[in-house]
Amino acid sequence: MGTVYADITLTNVGDLVRIKDGYLPEKDIREIEVRAVVDTGAVTLAISEAIREKLGLEVLDITEATLANKQKVTCKIAEPIEIRWKRRCSVCRPWVIPGAERVLLGAIPLEDMDLMVDLRSLELVGRHGEEQMGELYETQSA
Repeated sequence: MGTVYADITLTNVGDLVRIKDGYLPEKDIREIEVRAVVDTGAVTLAISEAIREKLGLEVLDITEATLANKQKVTCKIAEPIEIRWKRRCSVCRPWVIPGAERVLLGAIPLEDMDLMVDLRSLELVGRHGEEQMGELYETQSA
């Protein structure tokens, strides 16, 4: 199987709350667009230290993870971020992998957004069609 990529937007959830409560102007929201590797073998979203810093995410916890090459690493678990792909979104606490060069979009956010890898086209697709979740998301973000 080839590598599957997804263009996603990562947003600091704390900023979204502060904007909604009137404590932060919308222009100050911290978000970043990245090209992630879709990794169904990864548990959650994995980001680099540079992305954590750019989004202004505090570290909530430390855990040990085993990478695909069987190397064990100590990684940080950061404050929640919103992941957006097309008209779908999920919120999760990303793992900050030391020395990470790529963002990995793992199984939990994929499942939460009702996404899967189409093995024929090697693309990320909606498990139950492309329009699932679209109307509700548009209403809430408008």
